[in-house]
Amino acid sequence: MTGAGTLDAGERLSREELTVLQQERLRATLRHAYDNVAFYREAFDAAGLRPEDCRSTADLARFPFTTKGDLRAHYPFGMFAVPEDRVRRLHASSGTTGEPTVVGYTERDIDTWSDVVARSLRAAGGRPGDKVHVAYGYGLFTGGLGAHYGAERLGCTVIPASGGMTARQVRLIRDLRPDVIMVTPSYMLTLLDEFERQGVDPRSTSLRVGVFGAEPWSDGMRREIEERFAVDAVDIYGLSEVIGPGVAQECVETKDGLHIWEDHFYPEVVDPVTGEVLPDGEHGELVLTSLTKEAMPVIRYRTRDLTRLLPGTARVFRRMERITGRSDDLIILRGVNLFPGQIEEIVLRVPGVAPHFQLRLTREGRMDRLTVRAEARPGATPEQRAAAVETIARRVKDDVGVSVAVEIVPPETLERSVGKIRRIVDERGA
Repeated sequence: MTGAGTLDAGERLSREELTVLQQERLRATLRHAYDNVAFYREAFDAAGLRPEDCRSTADLARFPFTTKGDLRAHYPFGMFAVPEDRVRRLHASSGTTGEPTVVGYTERDIDTWSDVVARSLRAAGGRPGDKVHVAYGYGLFTGGLGAHYGAERLGCTVIPASGGMTARQVRLIRDLRPDVIMVTPSYMLTLLDEFERQGVDPRSTSLRVGVFGAEPWSDGMRREIEERFAVDAVDIYGLSEVIGPGVAQECVETKDGLHIWEDHFYPEVVDPVTGEVLPDGEHGELVLTSLTKEAMPVIRYRTRDLTRLLPGTARVFRRMERITGRSDDLIILRGVNLFPGQIEEIVLRVPGVAPHFQLRLTREGRMDRLTVRAEARPGATPEQRAAAVETIARRVKDDVGVSVAVEIVPPETLERSVGKIRRIVDERGA
């Protein structure tokens, strides 16, 4: 564990002290939600439960889940627990998996959010006085402003580059010499390609830390970023419905999974089918309960992200493994279960192909068909592209056990949303 002098008060809690704090905050959150949100009052009543029935964190498993469908059903402000005149900011999810959901923040919520992102940035290796290049999108998406406020809270100088204008991003990095970059991992690879297109060695920049989130990424992608850019690449996790970035963070000294800031967010992992809570160490769907949010508390929110919980290492808080996929991203193709992450591991090993891909599902007669569409690297030859088609198709057949079609498309042609590739395009109809 790092020296106590670099940790805030929450990070210095013992496990026993943390449990007591969680129980106090959980009871207060359940009461706040029950008293002020009709949805939760009705859901608790239907289950025959009251906030006081949660006497320990283990009792939380008796309470009903919240889903994205519930948030959409109460669009826009039906899940808020404070009067609208106390809400200081509105954000919305990116909508990459459906219609967006609106979330609100009180002044205290924004302070809390700034604190957890500052903690995350420090755990990633950022320090007061660093310059932080924020290339997440600004606006309704929580990434840009969440990273911005957290970096300022830590005492950093923020370069609010936002997303897009890749050539300009490269110039800003070269001229302003940031120490840290916060961006989606797929867009970081786009930046790397642009550096090389301009004839600039990516390893020559001032960057020493990359904090990557907003989409799943693999160890293979981490290796590529670290080798091509000479930075420490660490993972940050969050989602708009819970607060935004800053729910969990990988520590630069261990890079062994993301420590969930359990003094603000209580995690569970459940069986995606039955909803049964699983023991730590077993893979399932991450469920989160906010412990300190005022404007929009969430109780047992089903994230659909697949992971497992592990003991803390660099911090007292439990870790979650890097997200391996989403329960709603499971593709069953002719009886074979397939996740996008399996395709990513294959694509990353193929010469001439960038780690940007999309899975297109169509139906021919009664048969489902999957096409892997992957972007070529800039400068890839026709021979490399042809070889990549054959290699990806063969490895998917060998490793996953299903036949797919493969298309290699020009660089930067796949659909993106706030820097993220839209991984699955389902055109099969009903």
